[in-house]
Amino acid sequence: MKTQFPLRKDQEYIHLIQLLKATNMVDNGALAQELVVEGEVKVNGEVEYQKRKKIRKGDKVEIWEEVIEVI
Repeated sequence: MKTQFPLRKDQEYIHLIQLLKATNMVDNGALAQELVVEGEVKVNGEVEYQKRKKIRKGDKVEIWEEVIEVI
């Protein structure tokens, strides 16, 4: 499934953990951090281990069978 997440006009980026919470992919920040550390999250097709990775417009985040496209 594909989800689109629009950044606010005053927002240049969103941290990876915040994006996972904002899109309801996880229930809490602790779970989001755990998934990132365990290599369960990809950014633009590459496994991402940085919890505070800056996600910008055009980036695609994959978690399980879900894809989040930041617009």
